[in-house]
Amino acid sequence: MDIKATVYYLGTGLRILKPGEAEKIKLGAFPSVKEMIDKTLEMGIEILVCEASKRMLGWEKVDLISGVKIVGAATLNDLVLEADATQWF
Repeated sequence: MDIKATVYYLGTGLRILKPGEAEKIKLGAFPSVKEMIDKTLEMGIEILVCEASKRMLGWEKVDLISGVKIVGAATLNDLVLEADATQWF
């Protein structure tokens, strides 16, 4: 489809990016969240983590899975504007 995908985690969603957490989430025959995150990274899709959300959770220093990048909160706005799209929560 020639689309540049980016996954942006914010709020309490950051919790599943801590080592060992994503493996705990599996629904039926679907792959676990960890498997989906691994596949996302293998495909070269960037996973971004909101710095403000990290601070909101009280995490000054936190160990997250490898391959994710912590970015400023305004990065999400920039991504949406560049994509000429809207954002939904």
